[in-house]
Amino acid sequence: MSGAHFAFTNRWGGVSAVPYEQLNLGGAVGDDPGSVLRNRELAARSLGFDPDQVVWMNQVHGKDVAVVDGPWDSAADIPSVDGAVTARRGLVLAVLTADCTPVLLADPASGVIGAAHAGRPGMVAGVVAATVEAMVKLGAEPGRIIARTGPAVCGRCYEVPADMRAEVAAVEPAAYTETSWGTPAVDVTAGVRAQLERLGVGDVAECGVCTRESADHFSYRRDRTTGRLASYVWLD
Repeated sequence: MSGAHFAFTNRWGGVSAVPYEQLNLGGAVGDDPGSVLRNRELAARSLGFDPDQVVWMNQVHGKDVAVVDGPWDSAADIPSVDGAVTARRGLVLAVLTADCTPVLLADPASGVIGAAHAGRPGMVAGVVAATVEAMVKLGAEPGRIIARTGPAVCGRCYEVPADMRAEVAAVEPAAYTETSWGTPAVDVTAGVRAQLERLGVGDVAECGVCTRESADHFSYRRDRTTGRLASYVWLD
């Protein structure tokens, strides 16, 4: 009804071989480049958009955000950023993950969308706030933004050393948690949600899939050598 679209892939329906089977969408994990290109085409067509209109990022676990007016001319032109925003309808913003939290954002009234790659380092660095702020500069309003987070490792499964949990919680207390077996852990998705709510984003929803627990999703923490999921946001 809003005109905003959010989509999250699983690992099935593609052409990649083991250990990337099947729908690996990541181009920097060791998979055959031809298979990745075919998978990206399959995913886009199945969701109803042109694969040539998808904007990818070279994700580096930082907080830099690119303002995008069109697809990159070549792979060499893709910037090292963890957020992207655009006011150009017809573009599709994409995030690659295999445990990190993908954050998709849309303000249909202004025609502005955003996407962020929020792993633990990026969430702590402030990539979520930086992406929302970049959207606001293009005319979005936080109170109108619809936010969706995709498949990610849950706090029950994301074990970290106690000192790392303390460092994260000093920046984002909502991320403090423990595993299902009682050891220190970080809940990145909970941290992202808290940050969005503090920014004034009221419509926030999580997909609820834990990548480490789900055999239908890629998980770096579970498998190490594996593929990447994609999360997409676009407007009518």
